[in-house]
Amino acid sequence: MKYGYARVSTDDQTGAMQLAALKKDGCKKIFTDKGISGAASKAPALLRLLKVLKSGDSITVWKLDRLGRTTRNLVILLDDLKQRGVKFKSLTQAIDTETPGGRAMWQLLAVFAEMEHSLIRERTTAGIADARSRGVKFGHKPKLTRQHIEQARKLIAAGERPEDVADSFHVGRSTLYRDLQEKITN
Repeated sequence: MKYGYARVSTDDQTGAMQLAALKKDGCKKIFTDKGISGAASKAPALLRLLKVLKSGDSITVWKLDRLGRTTRNLVILLDDLKQRGVKFKSLTQAIDTETPGGRAMWQLLAVFAEMEHSLIRERTTAGIADARSRGVKFGHKPKLTRQHIEQARKLIAAGERPEDVADSFHVGRSTLYRDLQEKITN
C-alpha cells in the first residue's frame, strides 16, 4: 500500500499543498499531524502510520524535514523502514531509498536540515543574549510594581492578612508572596 504523511508545525498553517502533492503521487491513505514541531518525536499520526506499515508498503512525504529535523532520528527511522521492507520517497527532493543515490541524498539533506535548525537556535540564543545585555526583560510584565510591593509590605506589617492584601491588588496569594520574595532577593 502507498501511504502519505504530511505535517504542519503550527495550528494556523495548512497542509493543503502537501496533501495535493501526495494525492497526485498516488498515495492511497494519508496521515497528517498538525501543530507538531519538527523536533517533536511523538507525532501521533506518524506513530499510527508506522504501526500499520508492512513489508512492500511505501511512505511518501512532501519534504524530508516533515519526518523530523535531527539526522539521528531520520537515519534511525529510514533504517527501520528499510529493514521492514518499506520504501520511502520524498517528492520535493527526489529521494527514493530504493536507489543508492537516493539514500546518499537523503542523508545529505538530513545533515543540512539539522545544521539549519542548529543555526536558527544559535541565532536565537545570540539575539536573546544581545537583548538582555541591552536591558530587555523577557517574560510577562510583573503584575505588581515596586510601589505596590512596598505598600503590600506596609499593609502586612500593619496586621493585614496577606490574602486580603493580595485581593486588594487583584492578584493571587502566590503572586504576592513571589513578588515580595523577589524584591527582597534583588
